[in-house]
Amino acid sequence: MDYKKTNAENTTVTRDLRMLDVKTNNVYEAISIVSKRANQIGSEIKEELTNKLAEFASHTDNLEEIFENREQIEISKFYERLPKPSDIAVHEFLEDKVYYRKPVVENI
Repeated sequence: MDYKKTNAENTTVTRDLRMLDVKTNNVYEAISIVSKRANQIGSEIKEELTNKLAEFASHTDNLEEIFENREQIEISKFYERLPKPSDIAVHEFLEDKVYYRKPVVENI
């Protein structure tokens, strides 16, 4: 998913817990689903950022290159301005964009 085009809020928003448990009938289950999705989103964003910054990695220690690399700084600032993974996960959960399922326990 393209997290750069998400409609999630960049600032802190107070949420009504009754909106979260409408789909699962359990607040803790909803929070568990959202937290697992936030971990997935966070790792995807981190991997993408690491791959982009790896292009700028130098194998020699040259202080001039470290301080003059404006493109690398702009990429880092862009990723800092993105909504937090938890905000994106809550937004996706409330818009029914998260697929989850409960494992069926069989009685033997």
